[in-house]
Amino acid sequence: MTHTLEINGVERAVNVDGDTPLLWVLRDEVGLKGAKFGCGSGACGACTVLIDGQAARSCMVPVSKVGARRVTTVEGLSGTPLGRAVQQAWLDLDVVQCGYCQSGQMLSATALLATHAHPTDGDIDVAMRGNLCRCGTYLRIRAAIKRAAELHRAGAVVGAGGAT
Repeated sequence: MTHTLEINGVERAVNVDGDTPLLWVLRDEVGLKGAKFGCGSGACGACTVLIDGQAARSCMVPVSKVGARRVTTVEGLSGTPLGRAVQQAWLDLDVVQCGYCQSGQMLSATALLATHAHPTDGDIDVAMRGNLCRCGTYLRIRAAIKRAAELHRAGAVVGAGGAT
């Protein structure tokens, strides 16, 4: 069956069964490899994408349930000022160690910052639970979320290439 999805602002038609997880559509049909397979049960967060701005575990979302909602992957994060602020903060604070989980971490952080301009440690803990990092970069992730909030509030990131 053909499903039309809006992914990173581009409409894409894919011919897959309706129960195919969005993760596999993104990776195998569309060629976007940023969302990773981790656990397959929605518990690790490596496959996190945004669906209409809300963090969602793409391994658990059947493509038939996406409908006309907007899907944003890490590849599309630079398409918004907030996404660019998150990316810049991750670079500024050298968050990534192995990097496997970081696309999911960044998308969950973006969803949080879209609704919390001044997140507390508690806000961050709640929003980021379920995003696991085997390398243990949690303190750098928390610091980067706070830095991204500062950058975004200040309007300091202007393009995909970095801060002004």
